[in-house]
Amino acid sequence: MKVKIVNKSQHDMPAYATSLSAGMDLRANINKPIIIKPFERVLVPTGLFIELPQGYEAQIRPRSGLAYKAGITVLNSPGTIDADYRGEIKVILINLSQQNFVINNGERICQMVVAPHSVVEWEAVDSLEESSRGAGGFGHTGKQ
Repeated sequence: MKVKIVNKSQHDMPAYATSLSAGMDLRANINKPIIIKPFERVLVPTGLFIELPQGYEAQIRPRSGLAYKAGITVLNSPGTIDADYRGEIKVILINLSQQNFVINNGERICQMVVAPHSVVEWEAVDSLEESSRGAGGFGHTGKQ
């Protein structure tokens, strides 16, 4: 699938790291380093603008290495970029560690997965079919 992209960053286009990768790493496009203090959140620009086809979204997800090694994650994970959004892709990062973390220009800050999504049409009814789960919510099956 071809997706239109405007790259106003100082970096190469996003690309898959391997032939079986689901996500492409996005890079910070900043003029000076950003320091994220513990439990602080920041909005990091990428310099990228995309035009997705109807029926698709781009999901912004954490990078597992940053999350595990440094406690840096995407705050609204997964973030959604709708097909009609034309602004710059910016990423909300949060530092869940006890130490400051420095983001440098060009650093890989998240991954982006482009995926199809459904559009639902609601059918108003008075009741729902029974299921084996029923209304069982969080933790209803107990510890395994």
